[in-house]
Amino acid sequence: MIKLNYKSVLSVVAGSMLIASCGTERSPITGWAYNDPQNGGFEKVPYEEQETGPGLVLIEGGTFTFGRTEQDVTYDWNNVPRRVTVSSFYMDETEVSNFSYLEYLYWTNRVFGPSYPEVYLKALPDTLVWREKLAYNEPYVEYYLRHPAYRDYPVVGVNWLQANDFCSWRTDRVNEFILIREGLLEHVPTATETDYFSTESYLAGKWGGQLKQKLPSFDDQAPERDVRMEDGIFLPKYRLPTEAEWEFASYGLIGNTIGERITDRRIYPWNGHGVRNPEEKYIGQIMANFVRGNGDYMGVAGWLNDNADVTAPVYSYWPNDYGLYHMAGNVSEWVLDVYRPLTSEDADEFRPFRGNVFQTQQRDSTDGTILVNDNVPIYQKFKHSVSKPVGTNGSNVGTAEEIVEDSILVSIPGRVMWRDVSINYASDNLDERRNYKSADYIGEKDGDVNSSIYFDQGEDAYDTKAGKLMYEYAKTSLVNDVAHVYKGGSWRDRAYWLNPGTRRFLDQRQSFAYLGFRCAMTRVGSPAGLGGK
Repeated sequence: MIKLNYKSVLSVVAGSMLIASCGTERSPITGWAYNDPQNGGFEKVPYEEQETGPGLVLIEGGTFTFGRTEQDVTYDWNNVPRRVTVSSFYMDETEVSNFSYLEYLYWTNRVFGPSYPEVYLKALPDTLVWREKLAYNEPYVEYYLRHPAYRDYPVVGVNWLQANDFCSWRTDRVNEFILIREGLLEHVPTATETDYFSTESYLAGKWGGQLKQKLPSFDDQAPERDVRMEDGIFLPKYRLPTEAEWEFASYGLIGNTIGERITDRRIYPWNGHGVRNPEEKYIGQIMANFVRGNGDYMGVAGWLNDNADVTAPVYSYWPNDYGLYHMAGNVSEWVLDVYRPLTSEDADEFRPFRGNVFQTQQRDSTDGTILVNDNVPIYQKFKHSVSKPVGTNGSNVGTAEEIVEDSILVSIPGRVMWRDVSINYASDNLDERRNYKSADYIGEKDGDVNSSIYFDQGEDAYDTKAGKLMYEYAKTSLVNDVAHVYKGGSWRDRAYWLNPGTRRFLDQRQSFAYLGFRCAMTRVGSPAGLGGK
């Protein structure tokens, strides 16, 4: 349940209008009164702080050592330690469960299924990830996602693109609930693809529905108005955490700090060098769901060491000092970053992240209004390389790289349309900018044309979208611009991967039976909140 930080938007605004009649706060810049209809009605709404969205925990930010804290047994040298700072943010208390994902699938099928079934089909997890060539896992294929016995277990088989779509859906449903809770929006149980609530479309003035009641306005020319970003009613977007955020939250160093001194450097999300609980009450019990040794996934009958053959319920074992469950073990988790081996060296020391592709909302060329896709789903074609078997007379004698064309559903009806910033648009003002000059900075310092051994062949030779050059995709590496990082150990991993500093990567269109995700949200305003230091 969302914590209520204000009783009612209507009563707050009405109260502000009453105060306006008997003297209000004045601008320190101009001296004019705020919330005064006599001078135009510029508003200053009452605001305390960001409320905590459903399922989230506040992660108070700070500085920490980002990267390797254990020996590099894989010799990848892809997580060189470096001190960075992470801002405060929110993160899900647990991994997203099967039941939560089924809620998303149910809503998507109700709204888009009759007219655009491809939107629902795109959201379905790949349950075939459970199959192994020499193991009998068919029961998981059939039952794991939908059987109620597994509804509190983490969802798997979800690729990076699907995880991001889930975050977008969750943003809209939470903000829709807030409007209903505050008496501004009529609950409509039969929403369709033409009138379902979209936060971005609503703020752009292009939402197909209508508010039950608008907010009173101080502007005498418009006595009522819609909700605006300036009201602080809508929550920021749910999203995947960045790699630095996930790693910082996993360590939970807030419980290991005296003043500004961190008392113990952690290898895992708990103190000590072992994987068993040292407390007398639980002494010897395994702290997370992982593989203890060869062929030992859950221990001996009568004394199951982690009580989980595959995944475990999302609320199991002990949370870390932030109150987060399964930041080691159970399932690995997608993060927002594009993978590069040297990101920890190259990225900024404040809020480090690799994956920026700067975009702006598409606007009508005649009146400048924001465009919303109100017709059919929009697909984007792209080229990528794949390795295909080659041989004669049905015998596989090797593989050959082939460039193929694929497509991704990038926009569904009712969503605001976005485009990459470009020098071709004067409104983007790239010529006068000093902080960025183009849209795509995924390969900055590690993957761009200047860092390639083929730099003398020009831009035509550099095309990671087609899987070419730099890392010689599918020949010597699987690194390209659609390879994203996933963090943490899983039920299929040894203890080494329980270390938050370890990192792996996977193509954004692929998934595993041991890979899930959890959502995060940006914290706006004070890092610690009103109750903080």
